Parts: sequence; C-alpha cells; structure tokens
Amino acid sequence: MEMKGIAAGVYRLLAAGFFALAAVDVQASSVESMRLWAAPDHARLVFDLSAATNANVFSLENPARLVIDLDDTQMDTDPSTLPLHDSAITSVRTGVREGGDLRVVLELNREIEPRHFTLTPNDQYGHRLVVDLEYPGESAVENPIDPIEAMIRDQEIQAQRASAQGLLSDSVAPPSEAAPTEVQAAKPHPRRDIIIAVDAGHGGEDPGAIGPSGTREKDVVLEIARRLAAEVNGTEGFKAVLVRDGDYYIGLRQRTALAREQKADFFVSIHADAFTSPRPQGSSVYALSQRGATSETAQWLADSENRSDLIGGVDGNLSLRDKDQVLRGVLLDLTMTATLNDSLSIGGQVLEQLGRINRLHKSRVEQAGFMVLKSPDIPSLLIEVGFISNPDEERRLRDPVHQSGLSQAIFSGLREHFERFPPPASLLAWQRDNQRRPSGNEYRIQSGDTLSAIAVRHGVPVNQLRQANDLNGDVIRVGQVLQIPRS
Repeated sequence: MEMKGIAAGVYRLLAAGFFALAAVDVQASSVESMRLWAAPDHARLVFDLSAATNANVFSLENPARLVIDLDDTQMDTDPSTLPLHDSAITSVRTGVREGGDLRVVLELNREIEPRHFTLTPNDQYGHRLVVDLEYPGESAVENPIDPIEAMIRDQEIQAQRASAQGLLSDSVAPPSEAAPTEVQAAKPHPRRDIIIAVDAGHGGEDPGAIGPSGTREKDVVLEIARRLAAEVNGTEGFKAVLVRDGDYYIGLRQRTALAREQKADFFVSIHADAFTSPRPQGSSVYALSQRGATSETAQWLADSENRSDLIGGVDGNLSLRDKDQVLRGVLLDLTMTATLNDSLSIGGQVLEQLGRINRLHKSRVEQAGFMVLKSPDIPSLLIEVGFISNPDEERRLRDPVHQSGLSQAIFSGLREHFERFPPPASLLAWQRDNQRRPSGNEYRIQSGDTLSAIAVRHGVPVNQLRQANDLNGDVIRVGQVLQIPRS
C-alpha cells in the first residue's frame, strides 16, 4: 500500500509537470502591447511580444481584410485603444483559433500591400512583430511639386549629367573648335523656387536618443524641422518639402529617394546628438565622407544613426543603366565630388550661423558615412542641433524660442549660399541677373538669342563660352547675364 501511495504521488507530480509544460507551450507568447503609426504612404503596426513566435499574414477580399495569425499566442492588451484615424484600418478584431493560436483581423478601407518581419530584443524593446501596410502609388510627401517645375529640374539634372560626360570626353580628346551650329533659342526664365528637403530624423517606433528628463529626439527634431520649413516657405524664391511631418518612421534610403522625387536642390537632416556622458554639448554639422570619418565621434555617430534603419528601403543610387561600367563610375564620382563640395561649402555657412546662437561642439564641418547623406545628385547635410544627453541642452531643445533660433540659423546659412550661387533657372538667379547692369565683358541674353549666335557675335568658341559661364549644355534664359571670355 505504501509503495502504491508513493507511485500514485509520483504519477500525480509527473502529470502536473506535464500539464504545466503543456500550458507553457500553449501560451508560449503573449501580445503585451500594440502600437500603430500612420504615415501618408503607409501604416506600421507593431506587436510587442513576450517571446518569439511564428506569424502568418495574408489578405482577404470582399470586404478587404488583413489577417495576422500568431502561433501559440494570447492577447494581453486591448486593441480598441489603437489610434486608427488617418490609417487604412477601420477596426481590429481578435479571436482564438484551435490549438491556442491568436488571430488578429484588420478591417481595411483602402488598397494595401502588406509586408511583415520580426525583430529581436534591443535596449528599448523586446521581441516584436512589425506589420507594414503600404499604400501603392502614394508618396510620403503630401504636396508634390508642379509638373512644369519638375520638368525644369529634370532638364537641369540631365544637363549636369551631360556636362559630366563631356568632361570625360574632354579628358580623352581636345574639344573641337569647329564653327558652332545653331542651337535652341533662349527660353523665358522660369524663375522657379529653390527646393529644400527638410528631414526630421527617426520617428515612429524609433524614438532616437532620449534625454535625462525623458525628452525624445524624434519629437524635438520634428518641431525644429517644421519651424525650418516655415522659415523656408516664408521666403520668396524658396520652397520646403517636409520628408516626415508626423510621428512615423521612414527608412534612411527612402528619405533621400523622397527628396529626389521632389527634385530637391538641397537635403538637410535634423538630429539631436547624444553621448554616454552628460558633459558634451553644442551643435555639429556633418557632410558625407567617402573615406571614413574625420573624427572618432563622427564615426560613432554615423554607426549609431545608420543602425536605426531596420529594414533598408529604396536604393539611393542614380539610374545609370544606359552607361557602361567604367563610365557609370566616372559620372558618379564627378557628381559626388560636385555635390560634396557644395555640401561642405553650405555646411560651413550653416555652422557659422549656428555658432551665433549656440555653442559649437566642433568648429568645422565633420564628415562621416551617414546613409541618409548618400545621394550623389543632391548636396546634403546632417545637423546635430545639440546634445539631448546634456541636461541643460535638453531643456533648451524643448524651448520653442531656442527651436526657432536654431531653425533661423540653419536657413540663414542655406540662404546665404544660394544667394551667392543660385541655380540658373531659379528666381534668385533671375533677380541677380536683372538687378545689375552688364559690364564691358558681359552680355544679357535677349529673346531669340542662341548660344551659338552669341558666340559668333563676340568671336569666341562655344565651348569657351560654356566653360566661362559654367553652363551645362546649351540651355540659356532670357535676362541671364553671360561672361564673355577674352579671346
């Protein structure tokens, strides 16, 4: 009897252990919270999980739904609290399937292209399932530029590439001095706006750096970006495009792709610095480095910022498919060199202006391999407005007055550069040319003029005329003032 009792006790213990293990297996994971961010071109839904689990995501029609099945998972949060406004989701339903699997059904009000991926724990979050609902054919930039303006910018970009190809040809053979041929007549000056793409770093599930008092980088830089955009839009001859105008995440490569889509003349990315120590403070300006970084801090910062791009995105390279491999490399190098020089020049002017209202962390423009700056055809800067990890600077970064001062300083540097070197088809170029009288070796273009006819009239080769005026091709504008080289 005693042995039977012991055996029965052991059996009960084993059985209890078995059922306990089974219970753990059935409830291997739980959804601890759900977070939703709505962007103009997508919505991102994040499931915070207690443990890794398998997910199956598929679409249903009539009515449009997205189904998310999670193996061995239970719901420990209330999805009704999700902010569904401005997203493609009208409602969220949940249920338990056979075997203890969790089913989440998203009712949709528009066409989507879903994709999902899982993320392992990091310093801020545990296991996550990320579900992106992308809206096909829609851009993250809400206000596309005018079609005429887009055509003008396309012509300028094509002319720049043609000029780069001409430089390559000139290195192989001397330019021909044959009699110039008739080319297109001078066109009316478009007087277009100079387009500044303003990028607020981080966003959505990526808060960026967090200050000692809990200030999130993504919130501070969005406010500064909005103030900068207002400064740009309030100035004649300039137009701002906000890459991110809300609390949502955009991949690093996609940010420059959006700037290119808007035919931007310049790209500026706003961030707030952080370090392991609370002592560092001050603003910094960074341009792309093709060969490492100019300081250890720049390298560390570039690595940190680049790691925030969790899923990659659109490739930021120029389309040079019609060129052979060697020529592609040469053209890209020429373009990158030109935009990098512009970036460093503008960066110096922005740094000077920032130094008037804030301490500078570095007295020169730093260079590092930021992915967000790798746009060969658009001059770009990344600006760290201050150290959010410094308690005093964190407090100032929250101050609307200080935010306005930073945005004004940044734009002052940009405007100073473009007033000195305006794009040829811009309003600023037209104002510059029409506010001064041509000197003895200059000529103001009249309606009906062609570049070749002007060259013949002044007895100079067309190639020299192009070179003296930094012309990319033969496009000239009425009112434009040309330097006539002395023969």
